[in-house]
Amino acid sequence: MTKPTTRRLHRSIPQVEAPVQACETLPDEALVHVIHYSESSFDERKAIGSHFAPGKDNSGVTWINVDGYEQPAAHERIGNCFGLHPLVLEDILSRDQRPKLDDYDDYLYIVLKMLDYDEAKDEILMEQVSLILGSGFVLSFQDKGGDVFDPVRERLRNGKGRIRKAGADYLAYALVDAIVDNYFVILEKIGDRIDYLEEELVTDPKPEKLDLMHSLKREMLFLRNSVWPLREVIGAMVRGGSPLIHESTEVYLRDVHDHTIQVIETIETFRDMLSGMLDIYLSSVSNRLNEVMKVLTIISTVFMPLTFIAGVYGMNFRHMPEIGWRWSYPVVLGVMLVAALVMLLYFRRKRWL
Repeated sequence: MTKPTTRRLHRSIPQVEAPVQACETLPDEALVHVIHYSESSFDERKAIGSHFAPGKDNSGVTWINVDGYEQPAAHERIGNCFGLHPLVLEDILSRDQRPKLDDYDDYLYIVLKMLDYDEAKDEILMEQVSLILGSGFVLSFQDKGGDVFDPVRERLRNGKGRIRKAGADYLAYALVDAIVDNYFVILEKIGDRIDYLEEELVTDPKPEKLDLMHSLKREMLFLRNSVWPLREVIGAMVRGGSPLIHESTEVYLRDVHDHTIQVIETIETFRDMLSGMLDIYLSSVSNRLNEVMKVLTIISTVFMPLTFIAGVYGMNFRHMPEIGWRWSYPVVLGVMLVAALVMLLYFRRKRWL
């Protein structure tokens, strides 16, 4: 199987010669969520229409999350504040990026695919997430509001674990880990749909189930294209040797790498199951057809001698001795009934019924 590759994966890109500007006030429509923390302090606010973050050179770690792509001016101002390369801003605003990692020396640019499941429409929703990991700060850009980062925010608020004691690289790991862990939730729901479909194909193989099977196969291909490059991205973070990622964090990234491999293996298993379901569908349809043909054949076989008898006595020849007999009609009906019962008993004995 050919592995898809990501272009510009973990390569150093020179910075543009532009000074880092002061963090300007954002438009009122810009949805920015800021968390600044250290081991002993924590500050969180919704920075809408205000100075959106402590400076990136402050002590502690700053996490800035931006929702929505409707305000490119907000992205430009944040990019000016943190000295982001114009190519990065262009990629952030492009929603069809593949998962990848770019090393810009002073910061890492990471593209991920965050998945959600729409219960009403029974389909998978994909959202692009762009992460910027720098010295003492993490920037996250999302397509729209709503994400899987609430557990990370709660850990920051409560000071649980080592997240408040660690640096920005550990925060970036926590965000990536939250996205990958959510893949398992999505796969569990898809697995339930596959189990239901498999049972329905055996008991009631209707054409609608075939449409559902093709829909699931498309979703599996969609998931594979979204998740497969992520393995190379996380692997590059582990072995890339960037000074922004400390050795203590690489252990956790390797764990995420293992989880990503498990997700890919599960997706491949589901794809194999769905490929085999076409054979199950065809076999079930064939079995149903065979059952129908068996019933029709038995009915035809039972009525063949009865039709023969009725045909013989329906010829209306003048010199047929039975026609003038008083009991001929009930006797013929009795013979026909006995013949039908004998054939049914014979079929039952042969277990054809």
